Amino acid sequence: MKKSLLALAIGGLAIGMTEFSMMGLLPEIANDLKISIPKAGNFISTYALGVVVGAPLIVVFTHKYPPQKVLMSLMLLFTLFHTMFLLSPGYNTLLITRFLSGLPHGAFFGIGSVVATQLATKGKQAQAVSIMFAGLTTANLIGVPLTTYIGQISSWRISYTIIASLGLFTTLAIYLWVPKVAKSKDAKLTTQFAFFKTKLAWVLIALISIGTAGLFAWISYISPMMMEVALIPESNIPFIMTLVGLGMFLGNFVGGKIADTFEPSKAVGLSFTAMALCLVVVYFTVHIQWLAYTMALITGLVAFTIGAPLQMMLIKNAKGSELLAASAGQACFNIGNALGAFLGGIPLTLGFAANSPELVGAGMAIIGAFLAVAFMQMQNKQKNLSI
Repeated sequence: MKKSLLALAIGGLAIGMTEFSMMGLLPEIANDLKISIPKAGNFISTYALGVVVGAPLIVVFTHKYPPQKVLMSLMLLFTLFHTMFLLSPGYNTLLITRFLSGLPHGAFFGIGSVVATQLATKGKQAQAVSIMFAGLTTANLIGVPLTTYIGQISSWRISYTIIASLGLFTTLAIYLWVPKVAKSKDAKLTTQFAFFKTKLAWVLIALISIGTAGLFAWISYISPMMMEVALIPESNIPFIMTLVGLGMFLGNFVGGKIADTFEPSKAVGLSFTAMALCLVVVYFTVHIQWLAYTMALITGLVAFTIGAPLQMMLIKNAKGSELLAASAGQACFNIGNALGAFLGGIPLTLGFAANSPELVGAGMAIIGAFLAVAFMQMQNKQKNLSI
C-alpha cells in the first residue's frame, strides 16, 4: 500500500509543481513575453479552465476502464501536453497548450483519491488521501522553490522541462506499484451522475469553487506582493515559496487527521474561517518583513488543512458516484483557482497596491465558511427526515 500511495503522491508532486510554479515564475514569464503581470496571470486561469473541462469529461469517458490504466494514460497526456507547452513560441500558443496541460489534473486526483481510500485500512481513508495530496504539498515545499530558482537564473522553460519529465516518471511508478484495483461495480453513467441531482451536491460545488478562491487570490500574486509591498528582494522569493510549501505540507496532514477524527464539513467551515482571518492579517502586516515571512508559513498551513476534508465530503456524500464526484471536486478547486486569479487581479489592474488581492480572498473564504454551515444544516435536516 505504501508504494501505491507513493506512486500517487509522485503524480501529485508533478501536478502540484505545474500548478503552483506558475505563481512563482509570473515575473519571469511576463518579462520573457514582454507582457504585464495580470496578463501573465491568465496562464493560471487558463490551466484552471483546463482542469474544470477535463475532470468530468475524462471520468465520463474512462469510468469503464481499470483505474490503474486510466491513471497511467493521464500522466502520459500530462507529459505530452507539458512538452508542447514548454516548446510553444508565443503568448497565444502558450495559452492553448497551458489549457491542454490542465486537462488530466482533476481526473488524476479524483480517481487517485478513490483508489487511495480503497487501499487504506478502515478508519484511515482520509489519511490515505492526505498521503496522495502530500505530493501536492511537497511540490510547494521543494519543487516550486526549485523551479522558481531555476527560472530566475536560467529560463522558466527549463523549469517546465523538469515537470514534463516528472510526468513520465510517474507513469512508470504507477505501472510498477499501483495494483490493478477493480473498476466501479456500477459503470452506468446514470449512476455516476445521480449525486448531481441532489441539492447537497450543488451547495458543495459552490462551497469548493468560491471558498478555495481565497487561497488562489493570495498565492497567485504572492511574488509581486512580497517584492512591492514587503520590499523583499526577488532573490528571496524562492525562500518565501519554501515557507508557503512547508505550511501546506504540514497543513495537509493536519487536515487528514482532523477529517478522520471529526465531521469533515465542520473541519471545512473552520478552515475557511481561519483562512479569511489569515488573509486579513497578511493585508495589514505584509509591509513588516518578519511578519511577511511568518504569515507565508502560517497561511500556507491553514489553507491546506482544507484538502483532505473536502475530498472526504465528496466521497462520503456521493455513494455510487465517487469517481465523478471526486473529480468534479478537483474541477471546483480549479474554478476557485481561476476565480481567485481573476478577481484577485482586478484591484491590481485598477491601480491598487499589490496586497489588495488579500481582501478579495478573505471575502471568498468567508463565503465558503457560510456555505459549509449551510451544508451541515442541510445534512442534519435530511437525517431528521429519515428518522
